[in-house]
Amino acid sequence: MKLTLIIRQGKKRLIGQLKELPGVLTQGDTVAEVKENIHDALALYLEDMREDDSDGNSANIIAQEELEFA
Repeated sequence: MKLTLIIRQGKKRLIGQLKELPGVLTQGDTVAEVKENIHDALALYLEDMREDDSDGNSANIIAQEELEFA
């Protein structure tokens, strides 16, 4: 899976956001730190999504499959 990381200059730190998943945000002092932190932010986002699916909110889901992306 390819995702696009957009990095903007904030008031004090750099802000990173995934273009395809606007709710996945992070910050850092350097570009390298933002790149590292976005992986953690994405992992937390996906974990939250899995928890939402497991609590009975699956009325309209017709299929579910775990996929692994490098």
